[in-house]
Amino acid sequence: MLCRTGLLLVGACAAAGREASAQTVLDRTPNLAGAWVGPPGVLHFNFLHRFSISPAPERKVSSTPTFLLAAGLPARTLLGVHYATNSELSPRYPNEWELFGRYAPLDQELGAPLDASAQVGYNLAAEGLDAEASVARREGPVRLLAALRLLAEPGEDGGSDVALAGGVAIRLTRGIALSGDVASLTDRGPGERVAWAAGLSLAIPHTPHTLSLHATNTNNATLQSASRGTRETRYGFEFTIPVTLSRYFGRRRPAPDTAPQPSTPAAATKDSITAVVQDFMFRPARLEIAAGTTIVWTNGGQVVHTVSAEDGSFDSGPIEAGERRGITFSRPGTYPFHCTPHPFMRGEVVVR
Repeated sequence: MLCRTGLLLVGACAAAGREASAQTVLDRTPNLAGAWVGPPGVLHFNFLHRFSISPAPERKVSSTPTFLLAAGLPARTLLGVHYATNSELSPRYPNEWELFGRYAPLDQELGAPLDASAQVGYNLAAEGLDAEASVARREGPVRLLAALRLLAEPGEDGGSDVALAGGVAIRLTRGIALSGDVASLTDRGPGERVAWAAGLSLAIPHTPHTLSLHATNTNNATLQSASRGTRETRYGFEFTIPVTLSRYFGRRRPAPDTAPQPSTPAAATKDSITAVVQDFMFRPARLEIAAGTTIVWTNGGQVVHTVSAEDGSFDSGPIEAGERRGITFSRPGTYPFHCTPHPFMRGEVVVR
């Protein structure tokens, strides 16, 4: 029954869409994923470490490391595994494994009314299937998140649990955010409390990494543990490490022989289209336009990039985090381009 329900959740979100935004702790909360999947060819390694302190006089510090390893795949999917080294979910499984797949059909940044994803996974400690339907919507600096979870009930009796979760992430600046969330089983058992978390999130300047400092009463970030509050308050951090595989396996392109003048900042108009530079990728990497169209590239990450023609015919100059640069293409033709500081980043403009 739980497996069938999880598949229905995935099917219910089967709508057309383009590539979803990549992960960052600035857009989510400590216990909610926020409907993200990674772009194809990007590996995500997250290190989540939470600490609890026993009462006086011992005041012993106990740590609970959790590791996430996931891979962004085509068709807007993410496959991954959570490994918690000190789980409290089941005494038979002190180490908790969650294997999962996630599909994100909707992305607000690309024109959808909201972000949406569905996840199905298997938790070895609970010995059953778990599922989550997640939505999020941004209004200015505020991003609201909500999730419905169907969980296998740990223990020999089996059965299933339902959990509801909600949260908010508030961008104070481009690189600083505050976040908080709550979650609860609809039928909590003995010792189970409402789960909560509050955090401060930071972007590491000039890198693709982000850091969350937070407090929570949950053990780790699996769907099971993130839905079950405990009596203990834990303090910890999460560090995200996206790895773009083309940076190591793609062919390096030479920098142009000439150095054209940088383009000026630009805004989108009716004769322009927009594109994004993020996660060491051009999104989209191939653009087909009519002659006379201006392409406005926005740097959606934290690292400086350029849009530089292979033949040296145009160069955006350095595009800082959050900046926009526009280049107008007047003549028909095919124009390969790359990022000068990161030659493995490649794209192509086709002008009709």
